[in-house]
Amino acid sequence: MTSDSNADTDRIIKRKRKRYAQYGAPLYLLVDRQRKECTLFSDPHDLGYGEVHGPYSFGTAVALPAPFDLSLDTAGF
Repeated sequence: MTSDSNADTDRIIKRKRKRYAQYGAPLYLLVDRQRKECTLFSDPHDLGYGEVHGPYSFGTAVALPAPFDLSLDTAGF
């Protein structure tokens, strides 16, 4: 989730996403409160995530694939 103090870093700097991918987190959801959108990263490997889905505007349901297999309602974001 982005905050006022580090939103640009969270959007641009890929170290955090890369680290999560290297540790095998199947999905990484970036919730950008300033832009009011979400971006889903999937297909983790050593260099980061291979798939990028979005950005999706808040209010759009975001489909989270396996292992979650659910639709995330972002209307309340």
